[in-house]
Amino acid sequence: LWHFCETLEIVQYSSFWTARGAWSLSDLPVLYKDERLLFVNKPSGLVVHRGLARDKITVADIVRDEIVGAKVFAIHRLDRGTSGVVGFALDASMASAMQAVLGSPETKKEYVALVRGPMDAEIDLDHPVPGSPDGDRVPARTFFRPLARAGRWSLVRAYPHTGRYHQIRRHLKHLSLPVVGDTKYGKGEVNRYFRQTLDFHRLFLHARSLMFRHPDTGKAIEVQAGLDESLTRVISELFPDLDDF
Repeated sequence: LWHFCETLEIVQYSSFWTARGAWSLSDLPVLYKDERLLFVNKPSGLVVHRGLARDKITVADIVRDEIVGAKVFAIHRLDRGTSGVVGFALDASMASAMQAVLGSPETKKEYVALVRGPMDAEIDLDHPVPGSPDGDRVPARTFFRPLARAGRWSLVRAYPHTGRYHQIRRHLKHLSLPVVGDTKYGKGEVNRYFRQTLDFHRLFLHARSLMFRHPDTGKAIEVQAGLDESLTRVISELFPDLDDF
């Protein structure tokens, strides 16, 4: 699906943490940093920047105050419950340049999700979704690839071609494959089962990697975020024969 030149640089740091209710620098492992860009591994439960919920602390606060020491610009968002790669520009012009890069068909975003139901073949879904909480439907496309299946559970990769509001979660709901732990689009009985049986209390959706071409150098960069302990534990329980994905 995606092709990059031989200048590909892979940056990957170990990242395992748990939500403790109080957030700090240790909750945000740095995945990639240069003079104008920074990427961190966001934990589930922490918002990227302050919105209507008026959270006391955000990813942007920690990056600004504890990592960079200056104003930063979020270049994309992840839902509160989603973990994984999230990026910041260190100046306004780079933020603008990265918006164009992230909209390029050459850029690749990969997510990992656990869903209820069988996904036995690749699915290229082109289905409109609301562009905002109360907005009109807009075109949206996601490519899905199954990784493993155990009974009624499927572990899948998702590659969004567009970046709409709750796109992956909405698309999986449309396919009758709700994401485990999704309290908005998922199934209550599924979420209760995972809480009670596997002590799992979060959304099983993780932004695992982002591949893009650096606006300054033209170099192809891949930023990867490791899964946290809660995700790897559930994978080990459900798919014990899955060595690596």
